[in-house]
Amino acid sequence: MHEMSVALSVVDQVEQAARVRGARGVRHVRVDIGELAGVVSDALGFCFELACVGTVLEGCELRTRTLPGRAVCTPCGRTWDTGMPPDLVCAHCRAAATELLSGRELTITEVGWAETPATLPVTHPEEN
Repeated sequence: MHEMSVALSVVDQVEQAARVRGARGVRHVRVDIGELAGVVSDALGFCFELACVGTVLEGCELRTRTLPGRAVCTPCGRTWDTGMPPDLVCAHCRAAATELLSGRELTITEVGWAETPATLPVTHPEEN
């Protein structure tokens, strides 16, 4: 399952960032997924939950946002949503000389770090 490798990669990247920040937990992770990226959001959510077990992400929420595929016609410059399956022929001039502008993204766009517990005052035995 392709989504499991994506989920493991997201967890790994967020864990690395958590270590750098000294974070003790993660509340949520937002991932933008292009509609042409070949990733099914529901399958990714299922895999993500499994991949988080035993990590600082355990119990966090995965928030996904689907980004539309967009193309531009090289000859006339018009842009359009490609849809799925993608329509890469310009509806205006019927040219097939197009460039894909977006829709293949798979990007971690936000991490909600868990609040770290307030630091408790340290008492030394010799002070008591």
